[in-house]
Amino acid sequence: MKTLIKNGRLVLKDSVREGWLLLEDGKIAGMGEGTPSVAYDEVLDADGAYVAPGLIDLHTHGAGGADFMDGTVEAYLTASRMQARHGATLVCPTTLTSTNEILFESFATYEKAQKENREGAAFGGMHLEGPYFSKKQGGAQDPRYLRNPRPEEYLDILSRTKHIARWSFAPELEGAPEFAAELSKRGIIASIGHTDATFEDCDAAYRSGSRLMTHFFSCMSTITRRNAYRVAGVLEYGYYQDGMTLEIIADGDHVPESLLKMIVKIKGTDRIVLVTDSMRAAGMPEGPSVLGGLADGQNVFVEKGVAFLPDRSGFAGSVATADRLLRTMTRKAGCTLPEAVKMGSYNPAREMGILSRKGSLEVGKDADVILFDEEITILYTIIGGNIIYQK
Repeated sequence: MKTLIKNGRLVLKDSVREGWLLLEDGKIAGMGEGTPSVAYDEVLDADGAYVAPGLIDLHTHGAGGADFMDGTVEAYLTASRMQARHGATLVCPTTLTSTNEILFESFATYEKAQKENREGAAFGGMHLEGPYFSKKQGGAQDPRYLRNPRPEEYLDILSRTKHIARWSFAPELEGAPEFAAELSKRGIIASIGHTDATFEDCDAAYRSGSRLMTHFFSCMSTITRRNAYRVAGVLEYGYYQDGMTLEIIADGDHVPESLLKMIVKIKGTDRIVLVTDSMRAAGMPEGPSVLGGLADGQNVFVEKGVAFLPDRSGFAGSVATADRLLRTMTRKAGCTLPEAVKMGSYNPAREMGILSRKGSLEVGKDADVILFDEEITILYTIIGGNIIYQK
């Protein structure tokens, strides 16, 4: 089947142009401006809506009332369906620090869910968040399981599955540079996060292959005094190193408007990746929820677009969806729509090494396409040429 999307406003890497797309056999088979003169079997009239590449979320724990740590195939499928409703066409299901037994069970669940996932955002590999984190910067991670990376352990974990796309770790821990080098050798993203590292620790990780920082600003060190001397931290290294890409939870709360503007000015839009870091409450009504798996998760309360600890003393997770990230960056960070889409699609595809297939509207790339209106409300989500969601 050849499907023509006509009368759209195509969101390209550096501009928005009125035009059309032709989808065939799961790929973008053609595109152009003006009136199309190509053969097609069916037509989707965009009627002036924006047509953009599908959004790629490298860091998400769940959505739609389900968390990937629930340990069930249905939880994976439920979360992926909700994520597709909000414009995500590819996601990396993310774990929380746990026992290795639970981690290994999640590998098996991921593989089963991947085979059954036909109605939601596709899975692009797992993101392991921990257990090699700083106890001082652990955040919502269970401190019982935080530890240093040991080759005998992480090599065993790596042998259990071929579906790890990314692993977040703290570079100051003993053995961390060797761990980062092992991940990089295997083509796995070694991402710096939940860390109290110094500038120099980060540089060692960078030289070992780390090129991404996990939820920049959250759970990471900045300038401190050590023995009376000022010492630069993770934030400073992120700003300094041009080759380091920074992941931000662009919900407008975890990173407020002032910091959004600052990071765009310092890093530019080429080195920022938008993520939700969403929990099960994403896409759900506000009120009580659970962070992490239902069996042993933490009770939280969602209000005003963010999850709080029960005493309201701090955030307890993100309830952002992929479309909200675009709204935040265009409305609060002063970005153009092509810039926001680039940070939500092109840049994450580049970090994953799949830019030849995804991340932009180009002939030959996968037909992962979203349509949305002026308010960035998702109207259609198309994955592999198939309409997965229609408003």
